[in-house]
Amino acid sequence: MLTTNEPVPDDMSLCCSTYDVAVVGGGIVGLASARELILRHPTLSFILLEKEKDLAVHQSGHNSGVIHSGIYYTPGSLKARLCGKGTTMAYEYLDKKGLPYKRCGKLIVAVEREEIPRLKALYERGQKNNVRDLTMIDAKGIREREPYCRGLMALDSPYTGIVDWRLVSLAYAKDFQEAGGTVVTEYEASDMAMVKESPAGNTDGICSGKEVRCRYVLTCGGLYSDRLSQISGCSPDPRIVPFRGDYLVLKPEKHYLVRGNIYPVPDPKFPFLGVHFTPRMDGSVWLGPNAVLAFKREGYKLYDFDARDFVDALSFRGLQKLVMNNLVYGVGEMYRGVFIGAQVNILKKFIPELSLNDVLRGPAGVRAQALDRDGNLVDDFVFDVGVGDVGSRVLHVRNAPSPAATSSLAIAEMVADEVERRFSL
Repeated sequence: MLTTNEPVPDDMSLCCSTYDVAVVGGGIVGLASARELILRHPTLSFILLEKEKDLAVHQSGHNSGVIHSGIYYTPGSLKARLCGKGTTMAYEYLDKKGLPYKRCGKLIVAVEREEIPRLKALYERGQKNNVRDLTMIDAKGIREREPYCRGLMALDSPYTGIVDWRLVSLAYAKDFQEAGGTVVTEYEASDMAMVKESPAGNTDGICSGKEVRCRYVLTCGGLYSDRLSQISGCSPDPRIVPFRGDYLVLKPEKHYLVRGNIYPVPDPKFPFLGVHFTPRMDGSVWLGPNAVLAFKREGYKLYDFDARDFVDALSFRGLQKLVMNNLVYGVGEMYRGVFIGAQVNILKKFIPELSLNDVLRGPAGVRAQALDRDGNLVDDFVFDVGVGDVGSRVLHVRNAPSPAATSSLAIAEMVADEVERRFSL
């Protein structure tokens, strides 16, 4: 049984039925997993619970909108395999549903000579990952693809695309509902407990309107995955630490500067990919993001603050170690977040014509970064189960790292396999 401490809508009496499986979390991973499960098991009853008024409003609705091709990931790793499969599944799904997308491609550009060996290594990795149509191009090739971009050498990935991932998430939700699934919003799960049956074995008489009764629970909590896990007695680790990424946007009259995605060569010394140019489905162009600690798990503005989130993050030994190991990098990210001219100076390495007058402050996203106690970024998928009678009936998706949106349909298959294995559906 799931319960909430929050006020519930008047129509929450629908939750007084008993379901076979409840999925907690209405982001893209939760929705894709719920969809996959109900398509596999159409005779079972499913309910999806989301704490917000609308679905997919956090990480699934605050991201760069890129369909990744799988260049960066260690060959043979789970991330590499899921991204490769997920990209193909995503394009097939978008075509089948008639959802808009653009296969605008991506350049990973070396602007310094010392970046060229890393770029070549990245090319070899992409080849091993079977990234479709990946080629190495020279400075002339860069100008042919991106007339205003300058670089010494680049990887050209024409299979990379862009899409509105929130629109895709809502399509998953529609599939789930059309297959018979129930979606309830404004329901924040706050507890999990076993239901005591009446003498006749019927639980219908004990529903308070704040309870959802089910045989099994799957949680896909994103920014709150660690707290959801602790409800059922799991370890607090890995801990979720929120990192906010602030974007700049090109002024409309400067959109001509960018045709497709333009990325830097990643530096292995730093934990994130670096700032990049990303065209959007609405025609806008985003530049960024930086990566700074957010003082609120769903804090999209510079001054958003939540005392519990702040204390949880700063008191965590893993974050303390991460900060000490990347102090200069972190200070630089904060500086560029405040003084956007510093961010523009980095972007000018790729498009020299860009100036401070060409950009405006844009939107932000918050990334649910899983950290272990040693300050390492948890870069793989983590499943967890609780303890006791409740724990044996709950499966938590503790970490679904980027590119989770691109890989969502492939991830959903893996999650559904795990649910079937653990619960013998």
